[in-house]
Amino acid sequence: MTALSVQVTDLHIEFEVFSDRRAGLRQRLATQEGSGRRVIEAVNGVSFETRRGEAIGVIGSNGSGKSTLLSALAGLIKPTSGEILVSSEPKLLGVGAVLLNGATGIRNIRLGCLALGMSSEELDDRVAEIVEFTGLGEAIDRPLKTYSAGMRARLHFAISTAVQPEILLVDEALAVGDKEFRKKSRAKIESLLANAGTLFLVSHSTNEIQRLCTRGLWLEKGKILADGPVTDVVAEYGADN
Repeated sequence: MTALSVQVTDLHIEFEVFSDRRAGLRQRLATQEGSGRRVIEAVNGVSFETRRGEAIGVIGSNGSGKSTLLSALAGLIKPTSGEILVSSEPKLLGVGAVLLNGATGIRNIRLGCLALGMSSEELDDRVAEIVEFTGLGEAIDRPLKTYSAGMRARLHFAISTAVQPEILLVDEALAVGDKEFRKKSRAKIESLLANAGTLFLVSHSTNEIQRLCTRGLWLEKGKILADGPVTDVVAEYGADN
């Protein structure tokens, strides 16, 4: 049996919200409980294990806790209680590549890839490939502040997908940019998925989930309602929605 890649035990993640936004700061400073304050349990007692080679599709309605769970696996959200153990650092696609407005596109590529853990030697070998993937042409030598939103998206995607992680987390980010770039980005994602040790994919597209994943995890109101072969979980989810 292959080794565990992720082990989640009795995971709880709570957020404190306030019914009156204007009173939020005042209420935070107050010592009394209540007064418009309530706690939402975004993830409620979730436990599961994954092994290398598994591709897990995470499904559920809006607000079911899918994105919160992935953020916790990536280490971006601290659990209220419970435990997350991982065999290597998970990477949430699109997170970690911080773009600098004053730097050129090529400079952002170099800084972003180094920040994501790529060695200087590998970066030197691959920078031309990454630049070509962006499709930005001569604009790669212009400051980021001159880029349109679409150009920024291309650059961000190219940097974020330049490193192959052992545990890959994808949250509704299968395509960006225009039609041609969406085709390229989808092929890139599928290449990452094929080579990742463990994949978690959040998507509202059950067709995408079934095409790319072997296991399904259905979350509602922060709890796991089903966990098993992806076709079975999707069928159960579809019958209930």
